[in-house]
Amino acid sequence: MSGALGRVARGAEDPCPCGGPTYGGCCRPLHHGAPAATAEALMRSRYSAYALGETDHLWRTWHPRTRPARVTAHDALSWRGLEVHATTGGDGPEDTEGTVTFTARYDGPTGPEVLREHSRFVRRGGRWVYLDGTPPD
Repeated sequence: MSGALGRVARGAEDPCPCGGPTYGGCCRPLHHGAPAATAEALMRSRYSAYALGETDHLWRTWHPRTRPARVTAHDALSWRGLEVHATTGGDGPEDTEGTVTFTARYDGPTGPEVLREHSRFVRRGGRWVYLDGTPPD
C-alpha cells in the first residue's frame, strides 16, 4: 500500500489540515505511526491524511473487517476544512468505543461539496481504528 500517490508535501511548521496549530504538533506524528490518544484525534488525522494523500495511514487505521482492499488518494479533491460537532466516548483510557460527528468541506470535480458523517471508532490491539460511518441523524 503506497502513500506516495497523491501525497501533498507539508512541513512540520505548516498549519495542520484538520485545524490544529501545526502539522508537526498535530497529525504528522500519527501519520508516521504514533498511536492516537483519542477517537477524535484519529478522526482528525484521517481527515488530514485524505487532504495530504497519506493513504498508508488511512489503510493502517481502518478496521480490517470494514476497510477496502485498497485505499487511494483522490487527486481531484481539494479538502477545505473540518468541523467536529460532537464526540461520544473515545477519550478515556478505559474506553473501547467512540464516535465523532463531523462536517468536512472539499472542492470536487463539480464544485464545493460537504461530507457529514457520524464515525464509529474502536480500540483494536490497544490502538484506535476507524470502524465505519453513517450520515448523522
